[in-house]
Amino acid sequence: MLVDAVMRMTTSPARRHSKQILRQFHQERPSTRSKLPRQWFKTGETPPSTDAKLAKRKAQAQQLFLMTTGSLLFSSLGALGVPVFYWLGGIFLTVLAVPVCLLGLRDLSRGNININVLYLVVMGGMVATGNFWAGNFSMFIYAIAEKLTLFATDTSQKELIDVFKIHPDFVYVVCDGAEIRRPFNTLQPGDVVAVHAGEMIPADGSVVAGMATVDQHVLTGEAQPVEKEPGHPVFATTVLLSGWVHLNVEKAGSETIAARIGQILNDTTDFKSTVQMRSQKLSDRSVLPTLILGAVSLPIVGVNGALAVVSAHFKAKMNATAPLSALNYFKKSSKQGILFKDGRSLDLLHGVDTIVFDKTGTLTQEEPEVWQIHRFETELTEQTILQYAASAEAKQTHPIARAILSAARQQALELLPIDDAQYKVGYGLQVVIQGQVVRVGSFRFMEMEQLPISAEILEQAGQASQQTHTLVLVAIGPKVVGGIELAAALRPEAIQVVHQLRQLPQIKTLYIISGDNEAATCQLAQKLGIDHYFAETLPQHKAELIEQLQKEGRSICYIGDGINDSIALRKAQVSVSLRGASTVAIDTAQIVLMDGHLQQLPLLFEIAQSFRRNINWMFAVTIAPMLVGIGSIFLFHFGLVHILIINKIGLVGAVGVAMWPAWQPLPSHASPLLQMDPTHHEPKSN
Repeated sequence: MLVDAVMRMTTSPARRHSKQILRQFHQERPSTRSKLPRQWFKTGETPPSTDAKLAKRKAQAQQLFLMTTGSLLFSSLGALGVPVFYWLGGIFLTVLAVPVCLLGLRDLSRGNININVLYLVVMGGMVATGNFWAGNFSMFIYAIAEKLTLFATDTSQKELIDVFKIHPDFVYVVCDGAEIRRPFNTLQPGDVVAVHAGEMIPADGSVVAGMATVDQHVLTGEAQPVEKEPGHPVFATTVLLSGWVHLNVEKAGSETIAARIGQILNDTTDFKSTVQMRSQKLSDRSVLPTLILGAVSLPIVGVNGALAVVSAHFKAKMNATAPLSALNYFKKSSKQGILFKDGRSLDLLHGVDTIVFDKTGTLTQEEPEVWQIHRFETELTEQTILQYAASAEAKQTHPIARAILSAARQQALELLPIDDAQYKVGYGLQVVIQGQVVRVGSFRFMEMEQLPISAEILEQAGQASQQTHTLVLVAIGPKVVGGIELAAALRPEAIQVVHQLRQLPQIKTLYIISGDNEAATCQLAQKLGIDHYFAETLPQHKAELIEQLQKEGRSICYIGDGINDSIALRKAQVSVSLRGASTVAIDTAQIVLMDGHLQQLPLLFEIAQSFRRNINWMFAVTIAPMLVGIGSIFLFHFGLVHILIINKIGLVGAVGVAMWPAWQPLPSHASPLLQMDPTHHEPKSN
C-alpha cells in the first residue's frame, strides 16, 4: 500500500524513454536488390541502463521484503502479548514512514494535493494511532506483490529480447577445405562458416556455396521458408531446414541484425506510456475527494474507519502493471515480424482514425512491371522486341532492367549472346547482338543517337507520359522497332490490405499522397478502393498535408518508405515503415514491418485494440477494490486490515490481467470480418 511511496524514494526515477533509431541501411547484392540494416547499434547486449535499473529494483525489493518480514514478525509477536516486540515493529514502521512523510509534507507545502499527501495521511495516521501491525502487514504484502511483479516483468522482458540473442555454442569454419570447430565468440567477419540442415545460422552474411531452405520466421514473421543459393543473404538466428551452405560472415555477434533488434526491443520496454500518465493523473485527481470522504466519515466510523477509507484509494498501481501488459504485446508482435521502436505508439495506434499511404515504394514496388509492348515495325513480334531488350539489359541491375528481364523469363525467352560488350550508358545503352547494333533507352536517348522518330512513337510516348508510365524504346540498326511500356507495380498484397483496413471500425478515412499526376493517382486510388488522395505533391509538402489533416481533428498513421517521407513520418501521431525502406524512413518510423510487406498492417491495429481492452480491464480491476472497500466500511464495518487485504487482491488481479496476453494468441488479421478477398486487377496485356 504505502510502500508505493517508499519504493519511489528508494528507486531512481524512471528515465524518459530514449528513442533509438536504426542506423544506415545498405543494399544487398544485385541478385536481390533489397536493403538491409548496415549498422543498428554498437552492442547487441542489453544496455546497462535498463538491466542495471531492473537489477537495482529487484535488490531493493528484496531488501524491503526482508525489512517488512522482520517488522511484521516483531509486530505479530507484540500483538500476542510481548510489548517490546510490538514497539520494535513500530520503530521499523516509523523508519519507513519518514521518507514518505517528507515527500507528502513537501508537496503539501507547495499546495499540491496528490498521491504523496495521501501517503502522508495514511502512513502518519498508522504510526500516530499505533496501528503498527496493520502498517507492517500492508508493507509485507506489498513487498511480496512487488517481487512477483518484478519477476513477471523480468521474465517477459527476457523472453521478448533473448529470442534475438540465441546462438550456437560452436561454429564450423571452413579452412583449406576442412570444417574446423571453433567457439561462437571467436567468429569474425571474413570467416567462411559451414551450416547444415537443422542448424541455426550463426551470423549475417551471404551464401558462397551450397543451396538450402531457411526458416526466417524469427526475423520477418513470415512462416514460408525461403530458398538460398550463392549470392543470397542469410541472417543470424534463422534456421537451415534442409540442404547445406557455406556463408561468408559479414556481421557477427553483437553486430548482427538479430542483436540489433534485441537492442531496439530492450529500449522499447523502458517507456512511460500514456496509460501510466492517465493512471497517475486519475490517482492525483481522486486524492482530494478521498481525503474529504475520510474526514466526513471520521465521526461515523471513527479514526480507524476513516484511515481505512483513505487507505482504500487505488493509488497508482497501473504504473507498475501497464508496462507489464505492453511487454507481453511487444513480445507477441515481435514474433509476427512487427518491431515497435517506440513503445508509446502501441497506445497511440488505438486513437488513429486516418491512414495516409505514400504511393511510391509503399503501395507500389521498387521494380516496375512490363505493362505493354508496342511494335513500330510490323515484321517483328512482341517477343522478339522483348528478347532483344532483355539481351541488351542482361548485365544491368537497375529496376527497369530487372523488370524487362523478369518479363523475358516469364515468357521463357532465351537471351541472345552479346558480341560487343561495350556499353554506351547514359539515357540508354548500345550493344552489338548477332552483328546488329541494338539500342535500348529513352526517347531522349534515341534523339541523341539521331534515329528517326515517327508520329506513332511520339503518340505512344505522350500517352505513356500521361499515365506516368515509362516508355523504353528499342532500336535495331537505324530503326526504332518497338517500345516497352513499364508501369509501377502495385504490391500484390495492397488491394486486400486496404480492404481489410476499411473493415476496421476505428478507421474512418484512407488517403494516398503521390507526386504523380492527377489521372494516375486517381486511377490507383480507384483500383485500391481509396476515396481520397493528394496528387502532384512535392516532397516538402507532404508534412504540410499531414498537419492540415491534424488541424481537422484527425489522428494520423503515416506509412512511407522514402527519404522524402521522413518529415511526414515524424509529424504523424504514428509512423510505420517497411524493412527494405530508405535509411531515413527506417530511422524515423516508430514501427517497422520486418517482412517488408503490408500484410501485417491490419494485425497491427488489432494488436492496439486488444492492448486497449486489456488496459481497460486493468483499470477496472484496479479501481473496483476501492469501491468495494469503501462500501464495506460503511455497510459491514470493515476495518483497516480488511481494506489492506482487498487492495492487495486488486493488485494481484491487475498483474494477472497484465499477464493475460502472454497466455493468449494474437488477434488474427485473418478474422472472418477481414477474410473477404476483393477482385484482383491484373495489368493490361496484349
